[in-house]
Parts: sequence; C-alpha cells; structure tokens
Amino acid sequence: VQLVESGGGLVQPGGSLRLSCAASGIVFRFYAMGWYRQAPGKQRELVARITSSGSMQYAESVKGRFTISRDNAENTVYLQMSNLKPEDTAVYYCNADQAIATHWGQGTQVTVSS
Repeated sequence: VQLVESGGGLVQPGGSLRLSCAASGIVFRFYAMGWYRQAPGKQRELVARITSSGSMQYAESVKGRFTISRDNAENTVYLQMSNLKPEDTAVYYCNADQAIATHWGQGTQVTVSS
C-alpha cells in the first residue's frame, strides 16, 4: 500500500495550495480518505475526511477555507486550501481508513509565512 502526498510548500498568508494524495495497493473506492496535520510540539489532528459515499467532515478551524474531494477513477484525494493562515503550518498526512485497516502517507510540509 502506498499513499503519496504532493503539493505542499511555502505560501504567504491568504494564499492557496492544493494537496494531492495518490493511493495504490488498496481498493480506493471502499476507503474513507482523510487529511491530518501535525504542527511541531502538537498532536496530529484531523483536518478533513471524506467517506466512501462522499460525506465530508471538517475541523472547525478550516471550515469555509478548505475543501476535500476525491476522484475514484484516479485513486486520488485532494485538499484545496484557501485563505491560508500561519497557524495552518504543519506536516499534512494522507490517511486511508477502513474498519479493518488504516494506512498513512509520508506527509508533505505546508508552511504559511510572509
């Protein structure tokens, strides 16, 4: 199983980024897919999640700014991030979750700074 994140980088406050996570080795359409983040000295937290049926869930801190989506034909989940703030700085991890298994990507750094 591989989850490969891409799209991170350095962006100014108010800017946008789109993260991608390409999955292989799983039957993608059966998995709930999520984005988590971990800032230095803090616990990993859920940012957004989309179920196999398309239901979405967001952390309160990102509602209205971030959008999660999935493309089952491409085995890819996306996180569109807008109006980024310095407190969004973290390593962002992709997660694939089923009742019997969960998988993580290696993470991609997002830094929001002027």
